[in-house]
Amino acid sequence: MRHFDYNAGEMFAEEVPLAQIAAEVGTPVYVYSTATFTRHYRVFADSFADTKALIAYSVKANSNIAVLATLAAQGAGADVVSGGELKRALAAGIPAEKIVFSGVGKTRREMHQALTADIHVFNVESLAELRVLNEVALALGKMAPIAFRVNPDVTAGGHAKISTGKKENKFGIAWSQAEDAYAEAARLPGIRIVGVDVHIGSQISDLAPFEKAILKVSGLIKRLRAAGHTITSFDIGGGLGIPYGNNAAVPPPPSEYAALVKRLTRDLDVEMIFEPGRMIAGNSGVLLSEVLYVKRGEDRDFLIIDAAMNDLLRPALYDAYHDIEPVRQGDLDQMETYDVVGPICESGDTFTKGREMPKLESGDLVVLHSAGAYGAAQASQYNTRPLVPEVLVNGAEYAVIRSRPTVEDILKTESFPDWLTKHENVTDI
Repeated sequence: MRHFDYNAGEMFAEEVPLAQIAAEVGTPVYVYSTATFTRHYRVFADSFADTKALIAYSVKANSNIAVLATLAAQGAGADVVSGGELKRALAAGIPAEKIVFSGVGKTRREMHQALTADIHVFNVESLAELRVLNEVALALGKMAPIAFRVNPDVTAGGHAKISTGKKENKFGIAWSQAEDAYAEAARLPGIRIVGVDVHIGSQISDLAPFEKAILKVSGLIKRLRAAGHTITSFDIGGGLGIPYGNNAAVPPPPSEYAALVKRLTRDLDVEMIFEPGRMIAGNSGVLLSEVLYVKRGEDRDFLIIDAAMNDLLRPALYDAYHDIEPVRQGDLDQMETYDVVGPICESGDTFTKGREMPKLESGDLVVLHSAGAYGAAQASQYNTRPLVPEVLVNGAEYAVIRSRPTVEDILKTESFPDWLTKHENVTDI
């Protein structure tokens, strides 16, 4: 079910008109649907209801604490990649025993923070990290539960920048070194081996790469157990894609993914850990923007909107596709072709080229769909453009869950050194 849809020619988020949010909050603004977040989590979690599974939502996809609290109420855990994300997850009510700490560059401070909180497991990505984690754990009088993230050299993902399971990627322990790594971990007094972790990429649209990776890791688990290691969990990461609407391959539903995973792992007797992010958050949000100008060029027309690449980086970073629709349903008999661009002074500030859309004019509102994941989380204040606010809709009501800072708020985070405060043209911020 789509929770961003037209009602009497006007687009709503659940029961709230998007035009109302634009008028009261301003644009650009991210708008999220509670019903979509809840439905997507439940569809995934219910597919594994008959197995021992931890659904650790990937916080990096959308880290707003209201979003995390919404998922926590459904029973979600969290996959975090920084101390900041850990603090967010705990603040949102996600229990530490449901938190997985991933990432290639954990600091000593972050390790200390996670050990003190008693998280579920560390996904360790190098021997250097393992040795530091051992030192931090011993200093605290603790043992760190770990799973090595192993790199199975499996190609997956919709773009080179989101493929993570190939041998040339920075992630994980090389497949050829995995068993030696576990042997070293077993010798360290501050380390407790509990599992194996793998994550092969993002926006994966077919099940074949998952099957290949699961079969390889299943064999590794059996060899590790034969070598005397206790392996009680298998973290398969995330990566299941979502439909973006550009006639690309439609990813399989979670039910088919679950059937594959259960068939391939039913004899392993392990807790399965999953780290879905985009699959839950992607289609739970839109970026709402206003048309500033329609610029007629020599060989193309530009639709200049008030959202920019600092608000939604994905098209510039990944060549990502987003469906774009007018908030007021357009006349399909009056279609025009636009390059949809933002106001930033870079050619990369382009959301799409040659997109056919209903005719639009200055002041019209548009939505960029499928923007709930890696949208606000990647936003910046480039060009001193304040961070885009976020709104969460729940039925017929909504709340601003991140406010838009003023330029004065931004400037307050900066200061003049003493030698510049004496300059006659310097003014107080």
